[in-house]
Amino acid sequence: MTIGIISRSLGTHDGSFHADEVTASALLVHFGLIDRDKIVRTREDRRLDACDFVCDVGGFYDPSRRRFDHHQLEYTGDLSSAGMILEYLRDEKIISRELFSYLRYSLVKGIDEIDNGKCAPRSGHCSFSQVISNFVPPAYEASEEEFNSSFFEALDFVLGFLMRAERKYHYLQKCKSLVGEVMNTMRECLIFDRAMPWVEAFFELEGERHPAEFVIMPSGKHWKLRGVPPTYDRRMEVRHPLPKEWAGLLGKELKEESGIKGAVFCHKGRFTSVWETKEDALKALKIVLGHKDD
Repeated sequence: MTIGIISRSLGTHDGSFHADEVTASALLVHFGLIDRDKIVRTREDRRLDACDFVCDVGGFYDPSRRRFDHHQLEYTGDLSSAGMILEYLRDEKIISRELFSYLRYSLVKGIDEIDNGKCAPRSGHCSFSQVISNFVPPAYEASEEEFNSSFFEALDFVLGFLMRAERKYHYLQKCKSLVGEVMNTMRECLIFDRAMPWVEAFFELEGERHPAEFVIMPSGKHWKLRGVPPTYDRRMEVRHPLPKEWAGLLGKELKEESGIKGAVFCHKGRFTSVWETKEDALKALKIVLGHKDD
């Protein structure tokens, strides 16, 4: 007897679980390819054969058949089931290449590397994979019902994460065009009249070759003047530090040292400072550009 495929269903293994198959499942739910209530956790071939998608079990990697396992010897790549599903979404044009890249480097790449033993956990650092592992029942002898219930708790957590991540991505894309406009019209300092994320967009738009050394933009009810990093990977550094005489000063001390009445704060790392008004930040910029720092 031939078993028909259950539309919009997913099969994954039962028992304990990891971030890769939870994330793979969540990606398929989030982007509308499967239904949450049609996820089956089993290792029975008969039940898996009836599933529309199968992830992290089954012994096959064949996107044309919607089978995404990475444990068999025949598969020699570096992806886990999460990375496999993300590539499938891109290749099927369900998500754009830009959204693929964003999710790949903000989430899925780390899951793939940890699941495949390419990246060891770091002391003092909690990865996304470790967060998901905490959903697994601690008792090895936990019942099937406990494992299944915990899996779906983890799934809902990842679904919430993906919803927020995609919302952030679309906001970043809107800001990117505004950053590009400012980059085209300003050189030494990029001045924004509204607060927005700018670092990612700046370097995506070939910011490494742009001469800007500073950024001025609103910061709450104040304005900030901060340095531009030399590269995205070195974003904790700046091309031109603020004056060493300002380092760590705030309030009255910074007002006296800078001569600017609207001075609020300068970080001891000399990468950012806060001023009461835009005009104050521009005064600070003028001082900094004329400051010879060793």
